[in-house]
Amino acid sequence: MQHEIDATHPRRAVQILGVNQVDEEAGNDLICQGRTLPWLQESASHPVWTPWNVTWRDVVILDPQNRRAGVYNLTPHDLAVQVNYDTLKAMILRVANQ
Repeated sequence: MQHEIDATHPRRAVQILGVNQVDEEAGNDLICQGRTLPWLQESASHPVWTPWNVTWRDVVILDPQNRRAGVYNLTPHDLAVQVNYDTLKAMILRVANQ
């Protein structure tokens, strides 16, 4: 999705990245293997999940001021289903257009 947004909306400042929950570091090598998605590791000194009230597989969309502007959970919304992919992309672009 990052490459598609970059190619079709080059003026939009969109950066997609993953943030792994603290104490779940064991899978970092596997999740990053063969991917280009930036992957950040939450730490006790820099918490993200708790302040953002994240649920497993949430996509948290931040506005240009890094405020939470939307959430889309991938568990019930498999991105292999085109309507789900299109919905998430539209949510991201709506916030990017603000």
